[in-house]
Amino acid sequence: MLKSFEELRGRVSADTSKTIVVAAAHEEHTLDALYSAAKQLPIHYILVGNREKINNISSKLGQTPAADTIVDAEDNADCAAKAVELIRAGRGDVLMKGILETGTLLRAALNKDTGIRDSGIMSHFIFLQVPNYHKLIGVTDGGMTPHPTLEQKADIVRNTAQFYKRLGISQIKVAALCASETVSPKIQETVDAAELQAMCERGELGSGCLLEGPLSFDIAISRESAEIKGHPSVISGDTDVLLVPNITVGNALAKGLTYWGGAIMAGCILGAKVPIILISRASTTEEKFYSIMMCC
Repeated sequence: MLKSFEELRGRVSADTSKTIVVAAAHEEHTLDALYSAAKQLPIHYILVGNREKINNISSKLGQTPAADTIVDAEDNADCAAKAVELIRAGRGDVLMKGILETGTLLRAALNKDTGIRDSGIMSHFIFLQVPNYHKLIGVTDGGMTPHPTLEQKADIVRNTAQFYKRLGISQIKVAALCASETVSPKIQETVDAAELQAMCERGELGSGCLLEGPLSFDIAISRESAEIKGHPSVISGDTDVLLVPNITVGNALAKGLTYWGGAIMAGCILGAKVPIILISRASTTEEKFYSIMMCC
């Protein structure tokens, strides 16, 4: 169990340095987070973007990046292409989104000929530190797959379980979120959730996962709600990961908890050849710092 991002910091290996390649690095929060991370974590960086803007923002932050850490680029598409090319060339261990649209970065990352896609599905994972929850909770997939199929959902769970294993956590409790706990053929996500639970029980999602579904949000996070509703659940009130039925639910849930619930967010894409730090362009320096830390 990880209670906070500060606890997560302790999981970052001090023995292995990582190089972060930032696409469209000419943005203050991105650079501020990166420079802070470079002081506290074993990382290096390559900044792809408008050289003049990068230098001006860096000067404002009291930093002077070495000339060989900046790769000049013309526009967002050029930033994405050059950043991905650096990863493919073995120059970087982690790709980071700067001040460019998610779609622009993903088009470069997913390109069949020049991208960094691996053999499996790529999925977006968000860590949330919520004030009134006792540990970090994950949300997936709120940024990659719009309407995942049953098999894609299974792969998303496998990606997530593998990520937690890298953090030293051997088993995770996953709630397949739906509007209710009742399986209805008219609501496909409830059917998928029930099948995912059956797959988990058969060992098809791996040994590092305990999944229940369909579960409503209140039962997933509150043992009291489960008891009041009379719903038997092993994971209720201690869920690690909320598996959402589609990208809209995941995006709204994470941003709602952040903007209205006081949560702190960190996000990345799993399943590529390297981790991809992907969080909103409007995210704070703190959230970008924690996203860097998470991907290291």
